Amino acid sequence: MTLFRLDASILPTTSASRALGDIVQAQWSAAHPDSDIVRRDLAVTAVPASAWQNAVTAGLVPESERTPAQVEGTALASVLADELLAADALLLTVPLYNYGVSQHFKAWFDLVHTDPRIGGLSTALAGRPATLVTCLGGNYDPGSPKEGWDHSTPWLRRVLEDVWQLDLRVVRRSFTLVGVKPELDAFTEQAAELRAAAEADARRLGQDMAQARACHPVA
Repeated sequence: MTLFRLDASILPTTSASRALGDIVQAQWSAAHPDSDIVRRDLAVTAVPASAWQNAVTAGLVPESERTPAQVEGTALASVLADELLAADALLLTVPLYNYGVSQHFKAWFDLVHTDPRIGGLSTALAGRPATLVTCLGGNYDPGSPKEGWDHSTPWLRRVLEDVWQLDLRVVRRSFTLVGVKPELDAFTEQAAELRAAAEADARRLGQDMAQARACHPVA
């Protein structure tokens, strides 16, 4: 049994999303102590921005005519797809950056989606248990001054739930920059409550994902 974990935060030692991911992973490991954990850390090994272009254009020419860069791009896409297809469950920790999707995650998603086993009309990942952990420095909830400024979470849910058809759970924590930026000090109490709620969600949904695994064996 295998859990695939991907981390996209560029600040590994202080990452709020990774900390919540650790809680989810701990629940999985408690339920499946002998399972393997396969990790891909995009802060350590980022997917080259050119890889997606090379993989896409490789599909437009005969295999014998592909450039070395195109061959390399398709090979990396295959490796990334292999990691997903071999996993019984997925854990993805992806923070909000500049109101949008992490470029590291987007580069990874775009490339792996070029593999025909994952992209197109494939349903290879349909029903596979997954947990998305996402953290936001501010607060973009309904009624907040910047409601609607989170352009990451809706996109992540769209591609993971609707495109890949994962059995998705979402752990979301706001106001992670409280305590870092003085202008947010007024929200200290609210931020603490949001952190506690997110940690509780991580424990609960981690347990739920571990139990759901029994219903969705890898083909």
